[in-house]
Amino acid sequence: MNFGPNVTVLTVPMLSPVMGPTVIYPVLLKDGDGLTLIDTGMFGQYDSLVQAILQAGEQLSSIKRIILTHQDIDHIGNLPVLVREIPGVQLFAHPGDIPVISGSESMLKMTPERITGMPQAFQEQINAFLEQLTQLGEITELHDGDQLPWGGGAEVIHTPGHTPGHICLYLPQEKLLLAADELRVADGRLAGPAESATPDMPLALRSLRKLDGLPVQSIVCYHGGRYDGSPQVLIDSLAGGL
Repeated sequence: MNFGPNVTVLTVPMLSPVMGPTVIYPVLLKDGDGLTLIDTGMFGQYDSLVQAILQAGEQLSSIKRIILTHQDIDHIGNLPVLVREIPGVQLFAHPGDIPVISGSESMLKMTPERITGMPQAFQEQINAFLEQLTQLGEITELHDGDQLPWGGGAEVIHTPGHTPGHICLYLPQEKLLLAADELRVADGRLAGPAESATPDMPLALRSLRKLDGLPVQSIVCYHGGRYDGSPQVLIDSLAGGL
C-alpha cells in the first residue's frame, strides 16, 4: 500500500497473546539516504516483518532510522533484533515512553503481575525481550511539533493517553495521518483508541483535539489499516466538550 513515492504501508500478520491472530500496519518512509521504519511489530515475529519489507521491494539494510510511536510490545517487539541486524540504526521516540523502551522502567500495561498470569512460554519470551531492551543504546527524543525531514516531511503530534509518550505523525505532502493507536479502523469505520488498552481514556480523547483541523485525506491506523477521509467528524463526536 503506497502513498506516493515516499510512503509505503506494510501489511504484517501478527499473533498476539491478547488479541489472537490479527494484522498490523507498520510504515516505511523512503528518502535518498535510505528508509525510516515506523514501529516494529510483536517480538518473536521478526520474520513476518522482514518478509513484508521484502515484499514491498525494499531491503532491511536500507533502514537507517526507526521511529517508535509508543511503548506497547506490538510496536517495539522487534526492536532489539533490528538493532542487532542493522548496525548504526538510529532510534527515535517521545520522552514520555523512552524509559520503558530503554528498559529502565516497567511497561505500563504488560506489568510484572500481568506477565506472571501468562503461559510459561510467553513469560520466558517477554522476560528475555525486556532484558534485551536495556542493551538498545541511545534513543533520540521526539517532541510535539517537531518537523522531521523524512518521507517528504512529517510533523510529530504528541497524543498521550494510550501511553504517556504516544505520538501520531502527519505528512502534509500526502495529507496523510499516521495515527498509530490513537485511532483504529473497525468494521470499515474509523474509531477512537481501544478503551481496554488505553489506561487514561479521558486524556486520549482530549488528545484527539490536537488533530483538529488537519487537512487529512487518508489515515493509516496500526490496527485496521487505511481509512480514506478526515477524522474530524469522529473528533467532534468523541472529544466534543472535553
